[in-house]
Amino acid sequence: MVDAALIQKCADQSLKPAIVERFIKQGGSSDPLAVTVRSGNRVVLVPQAKTAEAAMDIIRRNIGHNTVRVGITQYPAGVGLFDAGQLKPDLVDACDNIRMGTALFAKVYRIVVRWYGNPAEEAFEDAIDAWQTGYFEGTAVFRAPDPGEVRLAMPSEKEAAGENMDVPENATRSKEDENDAASDAGSDPNKAGIRVDLSGIGVSKP
Repeated sequence: MVDAALIQKCADQSLKPAIVERFIKQGGSSDPLAVTVRSGNRVVLVPQAKTAEAAMDIIRRNIGHNTVRVGITQYPAGVGLFDAGQLKPDLVDACDNIRMGTALFAKVYRIVVRWYGNPAEEAFEDAIDAWQTGYFEGTAVFRAPDPGEVRLAMPSEKEAAGENMDVPENATRSKEDENDAASDAGSDPNKAGIRVDLSGIGVSKP
């Protein structure tokens, strides 16, 4: 369990602490040195890092070839990077990882909430799925532009306030469509847009 004081100090201010706690519980890790490596649908076994240096070494060895998630928020290593040398140890610093991870998740959550029209329970669950796969409704969420201000209340808060928000027409979809979209997004983590292919650095592209 991540310390509440750490969340209060480091998390993105657009997210309520309760949202951050739930996000980390469902989509993150309690270990700031946790490194998860996947190749397609297969989890690649890597040594459990005991130090920040060891964790960074695992990241550097896998970043150009596999999908790599790091730290408390399981931040997608490689987002926005063009060179492995740009990797910084703040990825495995607890506070910095929470700061970066919650800021990126807040954007993902805003994308999903804007699509739904309100922060319903389904919107939060879809935001977690989008965080894990990198996609929502065909959009590569980590690279997508931020939709701007969206109220990111927990569903229970919204219901307690008795608020009603208009739901856009495209928010009406069948259960079959939801299942198909989830299946397509989760079938190939390599297409999740959460890493940069660095394997061809220094080599002419065909």
